[in-house]
Amino acid sequence: MAIPIISFVGNSGVGKTTFLEKLIAILKARGYRVAAIKHDVHEFEVDYPGKDSWRLTAAGSDIVLLSSADKLALIEHPDAERTLAELVAMVDDRVDIVLTEGYRGASAMKIEVSRSAHSHELTARLDDLLAIVTDAAFDYQVPQFDLEDAAGLADFIEERSSLVPSAMGLSPRVDR
Repeated sequence: MAIPIISFVGNSGVGKTTFLEKLIAILKARGYRVAAIKHDVHEFEVDYPGKDSWRLTAAGSDIVLLSSADKLALIEHPDAERTLAELVAMVDDRVDIVLTEGYRGASAMKIEVSRSAHSHELTARLDDLLAIVTDAAFDYQVPQFDLEDAAGLADFIEERSSLVPSAMGLSPRVDR
């Protein structure tokens, strides 16, 4: 069974990151290894002028790795943006589930996060939706969870994806 990849989509400011923080904490407490991939349509910077890593990149390195006992970072200036599938391939043998923020156009299952103060329209196509996380009710035949119900969504994801936590010494991709 393939590793579950679930993209959390929605308008800017609706609480996708906040909800993912809660969900990731719950999944970690249940023994899962989780990868989070954030799609950023803006130019972000993790390497700053004057830093050693920036200096090594400026000198011509195609890839710079920063490594310590508790963190690993890869800095690369790719020729083109990596697809979600390419990014997942970098981590899928080390995690039980991949949660993304964004990637609305990818073929992954989607959970829409919607807050009534921002919009009453969904950004994802209805047939792409696994569930909706919202503070309002939508008249759609997909499971809906409150913005505070990360535990309920975790239960749903576990059941829907047949997840078994590998951190507990079990295989991450076992069918039940």
